[in-house]
Amino acid sequence: MLFDKDGTLFDFAATWVPWAEAFLLRACGGDRRFAARVGADIGFDFAARRFAPHSIAIAGTPQQVVEALAPHFPDQTPAALLEMINTEASLAPQCEAVPLKPFLQQLRDKGFKLGVATNDAEHPARAHLSAAGVVDMFDFIAGFDTGHGGKPSPGQLLAFASHVHLPTASIAMIGDSVHDLEAGRAAGMLRIAVLTGPAEQQDLAAHADMVLPDIGHLLNYLS
Repeated sequence: MLFDKDGTLFDFAATWVPWAEAFLLRACGGDRRFAARVGADIGFDFAARRFAPHSIAIAGTPQQVVEALAPHFPDQTPAALLEMINTEASLAPQCEAVPLKPFLQQLRDKGFKLGVATNDAEHPARAHLSAAGVVDMFDFIAGFDTGHGGKPSPGQLLAFASHVHLPTASIAMIGDSVHDLEAGRAAGMLRIAVLTGPAEQQDLAAHADMVLPDIGHLLNYLS
């Protein structure tokens, strides 16, 4: 089983709304009006504390977020903006979609190989999984910067299949966004959508083989 991270293993809003606030205030020197203007360009409503469904921060990579932000910060290099994004991402609070340790242990006890494929950078992804105490439960962890590209391209998914020596048709890609599901389709994997991210059932159903409330419901199909 290959999992997306944000919105799948972890509840999206509980993690990334605080990240967006912290990052924007830091980047904008504490100027809330400036932060609101910058936030609007990455699909984040600073006053309402929510992401728009089309936000680049939902399914895009940090590099794509940097490209959207760059015009606001002509004195900052893209590398400096990316470092700031990744630093604040590493510090973002994590709210597990379900208690991860017992859930993942049940999957491992059933013999499943487990992986994470995220459009986040690998370092903050590992920091989040380490903070949850589950990083060692995964056989494979890839971010957009690991060397396999980002979703919706299937590079991370194909790399996982190669790493665990399994055909893609025997692997499920579990995620909360169309990017996750399109990557699964391109890789020839079973596509399972969960509703712990910003997308709603009607957004995902046409792209998924099944839609579940959260990853915990996977266990009902394995018993």
